[in-house]
This record gives sequence, structure tokens and C-alpha cells, in this order.
Amino acid sequence: MRRAMAEAEVGDDVYGEDPTVARLEEEAAAALGLEASLFVPSGTMGNQIALRLHCPRGGEVICEAQSHVMLYEMSGLAALSGLMPRALPSRDGLPDAGAVEAAISRDLSHAEPTSAVVIENTHNMMGGRAFGRDRLAPVLALAGRHRLPLHLDGARVFNAAVALGVAPAALAEGFDSVMFCLSKGLGAPVGSLVCGSKAFVAEARRARKLFGGGMRQVGVLAAAGLVALRDGPGRLADDHARARRLAAAVAEQSGLEIDPSTVETNIVIFRVLPEWFGGRVPAAGLCEGYLARLRERGVLGSEGAEADLVRFVTHRDVDDAAIDRAIAAVRDLAV
Repeated sequence: MRRAMAEAEVGDDVYGEDPTVARLEEEAAAALGLEASLFVPSGTMGNQIALRLHCPRGGEVICEAQSHVMLYEMSGLAALSGLMPRALPSRDGLPDAGAVEAAISRDLSHAEPTSAVVIENTHNMMGGRAFGRDRLAPVLALAGRHRLPLHLDGARVFNAAVALGVAPAALAEGFDSVMFCLSKGLGAPVGSLVCGSKAFVAEARRARKLFGGGMRQVGVLAAAGLVALRDGPGRLADDHARARRLAAAVAEQSGLEIDPSTVETNIVIFRVLPEWFGGRVPAAGLCEGYLARLRERGVLGSEGAEADLVRFVTHRDVDDAAIDRAIAAVRDLAV
């Protein structure tokens, strides 16, 4: 990947003259079965560009309550585009069609119109849950009936595709726009793609400039993205297998709570119970207290969406030996 970056053919992408970016955008669109794509610095920017284009200022965006656009994009919907999220709780990260329909604004004398729906696949904070066509179809049909644009936050859509045994395009079909990350599971150091129709991507290019995402000789990054796009999906099953092995070890420990059957891709989220700390809650909180003990043993995790949730993620830099070390640390901390 670094060799590809060093040898990349570059041009000025603000003027559409970078040939490496052009190749990446062409291959990305083809992989998702869409007409065109646009290289952006981050998934957050990709999501925000798509929703800005789909929605009039003041509109509502229906999203899941623990979704990335709701929790981890710095209130970008409101701050950047004057949009209001309508957050729906769910069992596993995908609200059912009935809940989505009930949330659609109808009394427009008192509420702003519902302007778009966002689905996250895989769903990060629900432990990387992957949703297949059987789960997506009712929401797609509902959005079609109500003429609502539907955006797929597919940061890890390749993980979802591998876990479900389908092509990524099968999960993107029917969406008006899709964002996916070249980083994370695919393994590039930076970058995401926003995909859609040619007309949508032409407008997205203008919005990218507005958001400060116009880059010059960015083929050095696009070259890494091409390696990630071409080679990354073929090794995601290994990440998934390692995540399941790690989840099984966590489930064996008293004071920790996880259902290993819910680990479908590369994310392991588990709950730290007060009994792990002898029935008390440390000043730093359950999650941070546990993470601090892990750090002492050379294992890094992060906080989940709640104060007692710990999140592990497997990726190309975590091999079998690293999983062994993580399992050893978890067992060493057993109460």
C-alpha cells in the first residue's frame, strides 16, 4: 500500500485531473452497482454531504437512536445543513418499517417535513450487526411509497456483505446514496466514497468543496484506497472469525456480559457489570475502569454508547497472536 502511494500518478483533483482518484471513483461505483462516486476525506463528511443534498434546510432526518449520524458526527446535521434528526430506538440497529412510518411528519403546520431516512449497515454501536435484503426491503419499500430519499451509511458495508455472503451491490440496491469507508475494515489509512447517480455526485462535488474537502494531488491517498478496495474484502472473513473467538472468551468471564451469537462481523461490544469491581462503581465509571486495566496489559479498547459498555474491533493489524494476547488479558482480569 505504501509503495502504491509512493508511485501514484497524480493531478489536481479539484479540477478533476487526478487519474488515480478517477480510477478509484470508477471502481468504487462499480463495486456498489451505482453510476458514480466521489472520494472524500472521511465517512462523516460523506454522510453529511449526502444528507445536505437530499434534504431542504429545516427538514427532519429519520435515523436510528444509536446511529453514527446521531451520536458521532458533532451535530453536523444541524450545524452544517439546518437539519433535525428524528432518532428511533431499535432492538438491533434497524428500526422496523412500522416505526419509521409512524415517525414521518404529517402535520406540517406544527412540524418540519420528514426529508430523508438513514440506515447504518453494519451498525457500529449494536456490535456490527449486518442487515440483509430481507430486513432492508420493507424500509426501502416504505421510503419509495413516501418518496423519501434513503441514504445508506455503509461505513462497513463490505463487512456486512462478507458476513451475509452477498455482493456489496446487493445491499446498496434501492438506496439513493451510499457512503462507505476505505479505512476501517478495508484497511486504507484515510478516505471514504459517496456513491449515487451521476447528477447526485456532481452536486456532491460542489458540497465537498463547501465543506472544505476539496483536495489537490490526492492520488497519493487514492492509491492506498485502490489497494484497500481491491484486496481488503478478501480478508474480512478473518476479522470476523477473530471477533467471534474474542467474544467467546469474553462470554466465559464472570462480571462481563455478552451474547456471542450477536457478533456477526468485526465488532465485539460487551457490558462490564458492577460485580467485576466488587459490586461498586469506580469514580472513572465501569467502562473506563475496565479499559484502564486492559491498557496496563497492552490491550486497547474503547467506550460503547453507554457508560458500562466496552468495544473491541478486529482489523488487518490484529492477527491471531494479537487475539491470543487480548484473550489472555481478559482472562487475567477475571474476577
